[in-house]
Amino acid sequence: MPTKVQTTPVLNQGTDDAKRQEIHDYFTSTWELYEDLFGLMKSDEAYYLRADPLRHPLIFYLGHTATFFINKLVLAKIITERVNPRFESIFAIGVDEMSWDDLDSRNYDWPAVSEVFAYRDEVRRVIEKVIDEMPLQMPVTWDTPWWALLMGIEHERIHLETSSVLMRQLPLDQLQSSADWPVCPDSGPAPVNELATVPGSTVTLGKDRAHPLYGWDNEYGCQEHEIVDFKVSRFLVSNGEYREFIDAGGYQTEQWWTEEGWAWKSYKQATMPLFWRGDADQGYRLRCLAEVIDMPWNWPVEVNQLEAKAFCNWKAATTGRPVRLPTEAEWHRLRDHSGLPDQPDWDGSEGNINLAEYASSCPVDRHLQAGFGDVQGNVWQWTETPISGFPGFGVHPWYDDFSMPTFDTQHNLMKGGSWISTGNEATRDARYAFRRHFYQHAGFRYIESEQPADQSVDIYESDELISQYCEFHYGADYYGVANFPRRTAELCREVVGDRPIRRALDLGCATGRATFELARFCDFVTGIDFSARFVKVGYEMQEKGHVRYTIPEEGELVSYHEKSLAGMGLAAVKDKVEFWQGDAHNLKPQFKDYDLVLACNLIDRLYEPRRFLANIRGRMNDGALLVLFSPYTWLAEFTPPEQWLGGRKVDGENVTTLDGLHAELAPHFEPVGEPRDVEFVIRETARKFQHSVSQMTVWRKLS
Repeated sequence: MPTKVQTTPVLNQGTDDAKRQEIHDYFTSTWELYEDLFGLMKSDEAYYLRADPLRHPLIFYLGHTATFFINKLVLAKIITERVNPRFESIFAIGVDEMSWDDLDSRNYDWPAVSEVFAYRDEVRRVIEKVIDEMPLQMPVTWDTPWWALLMGIEHERIHLETSSVLMRQLPLDQLQSSADWPVCPDSGPAPVNELATVPGSTVTLGKDRAHPLYGWDNEYGCQEHEIVDFKVSRFLVSNGEYREFIDAGGYQTEQWWTEEGWAWKSYKQATMPLFWRGDADQGYRLRCLAEVIDMPWNWPVEVNQLEAKAFCNWKAATTGRPVRLPTEAEWHRLRDHSGLPDQPDWDGSEGNINLAEYASSCPVDRHLQAGFGDVQGNVWQWTETPISGFPGFGVHPWYDDFSMPTFDTQHNLMKGGSWISTGNEATRDARYAFRRHFYQHAGFRYIESEQPADQSVDIYESDELISQYCEFHYGADYYGVANFPRRTAELCREVVGDRPIRRALDLGCATGRATFELARFCDFVTGIDFSARFVKVGYEMQEKGHVRYTIPEEGELVSYHEKSLAGMGLAAVKDKVEFWQGDAHNLKPQFKDYDLVLACNLIDRLYEPRRFLANIRGRMNDGALLVLFSPYTWLAEFTPPEQWLGGRKVDGENVTTLDGLHAELAPHFEPVGEPRDVEFVIRETARKFQHSVSQMTVWRKLS
């Protein structure tokens, strides 16, 4: 294997100097391990192939993890200069299969592989300088700058695993095997899978912010479950055991599948797991990372959640027993019962995990804990549980789209990690979820339980800020003040007059109301916001035609609301809009040729507003209109004071934001009309409202 893989650092023990060195070593081993994996690519051409039609080519992932570091260090105000703005745009976003992701190859001019490796070298030097020079005072916590560095390191470890899954789907002739990534040489017949009882108990999920290990936002909070006694398979379902389902016609029998599962199976015309090769007549083989081997029947089968669920339904019908996948809480009960220690207290018996043994699975009966095989490691284990936040959940301000886009009932949790799960992925509290048709190094075990699987997920948007903005955009008017997003679009229409608008941009679109309103008179409108949480609302409104959310009334009391495009007279325009996540300072190249750009309450929330104003003109046609709204509420937490356009003294003189706008826009824009004030009201509770005034200015781009 590559150099020994470190476990994730303990963040509340040790001296400042020792912890700095430990984090430096952890970064180095992560960076080099990631590049070592890409050493399996045989040629530059392989980097540009789509291993999965719903994923970017691997050239994206080579650049993505480095870009992530830079973007988070900039956001955390640890560095102020970018390394390569173009790369940090095209490699920024596009990982999960979200419908707003850009998978249109026409929007990308991928750089050469050598250029990306050179970029990675530059980024590495920046990060190492930060590690060497940034002040460190123990402990390292969620709200310290060092968290951004750890975020980048753990993020790269995630993509070590997801990139290996994509490589496993490339044609074999595009990869080269390596002694550094060995396949387990042991295989044999599948063991008989028996059930054993796990006694019930109270299970507490979640951790607090004082936990000594790095965590992603979805791990924090607290949730208790009362679990009754249940029986669980001693081993993960092996290839041999799963073949019984195949031989029984499992892929041809609709009754075993959920509606979603059968639709997927029919679409993919699947007859066996993705990584199987051959057939029953010629014999089955297994695709590993960079080679194909004879089928190891005693290794765990690797399937998606839909296939795992179909197997359980078949098993339940054939045995007459209540067979299903475990829930997240039941998996935790099994883990607690096994007595497995968490990092860093591993004793060498933790399993086929953390790249400790092979670059593949191994027999399901090799690693036993309390009589159960592979409680962690070998492959991830699918659960019945769609991911959502625990009570007390809160997003991290430097990565607000890590979890929230998955709280949609479409992403199910996997537990336990795989042979290539390292760092945070290999901890007890790790919570990773993927769409149910997604392939990872993932399999499953099954349980028998009379206790129904709790799959309740709050389908109402209850995140406090998102709910507030849903009401701000789609809710009622308050105190005689018109709905602000609707009003801004109406004012844009006034200043546009009879001029046709082919393409419009709503920058800082939040939850999307103004994007839809602009489409009443614009041919096509793009809505972009930095927050995936906001963009998700606009996208769901477009796809489903409605959005549901809660708003606080008083104390713990909330009210439930549903708003629809049809109810706002906007149903006819939904095909004229699109929603994207993006950074206003560093938009992707395809966002250009606009006749109208609307930026509502945005400029005083940018970390470099001058850069935004300088760059936006290159995305506008001659004669296009730039419409700005802002209450000019400059705050150091968003914008360094030296970057404020106004609201401060310069050389002893008062400079207003309007003065600053004229100074920044004057060479390339001319003002249109006079500034005007536009009120807006944001509801917080039934008896608390924010009443503010935003100033509207309009600027025409000169030829």
